[in-house]
Amino acid sequence: MAYKISDACISCGACEPECPQNAIAEGDSQYVIDAELCIDCGACADVCPVGAPATE
Repeated sequence: MAYKISDACISCGACEPECPQNAIAEGDSQYVIDAELCIDCGACADVCPVGAPATE
């Protein structure tokens, strides 16, 4: 199950470089995860200071 970034995202950018699949990109108001690329590894969730990435 792919991760999704919640509205708690503060756009700090900590998650983007941690993603081994390059599935995270900066969106208009927060970062977004491409569900097709996400391998559910949790690397993004491990570094997020506000716990925004979570499984759907």
